[in-house]
Amino acid sequence: MICQSCGKAEATTHFKRIINGEVTEGHLCSDCAKALGVNDMFSGFDFGFSDLLSEFFADSPVAALSANSVKCENCGSSFSDIVKSGRIGCADCYETFFDKLMPSIQRLHGNTKHEGKVPLNEVTNEPEEADEIATLREKMNKAIENEDFEEAAELRDKIKELEGKKNG
Repeated sequence: MICQSCGKAEATTHFKRIINGEVTEGHLCSDCAKALGVNDMFSGFDFGFSDLLSEFFADSPVAALSANSVKCENCGSSFSDIVKSGRIGCADCYETFFDKLMPSIQRLHGNTKHEGKVPLNEVTNEPEEADEIATLREKMNKAIENEDFEEAAELRDKIKELEGKKNG
């Protein structure tokens, strides 16, 4: 794509500006972007992703948190380490610092329970139904061992019926 400003060089910078709901997009070469100040938009901020995350944990002063120095038994991280870095030490930290992390997770995600999609090929049957099928299979196998084929056939039919409900 060619630079929209000079019309000569290859565009290397894409920008999008939204003012009062009106979207303006542009494509500029590096020289035009520098001249218009587009490349320098975020300079001087010294901003990183961990800084963004650490802001969510900043409700309590770090000094107050370090006085209460509970550490994760697995990785040794304290809550003040998590606040400073913006990173959770390990999976056990979620349990160790549950009460302190939950408000921040709520603010980040808007919810504390995952409500995403279920894969199409996922079979979602109730645990009680799965237990019932397993119990019936055991009874059917015992009936076959005892050569009680009429009982085994009845159990087989019940299993097929339950599996039909599950899949249909």
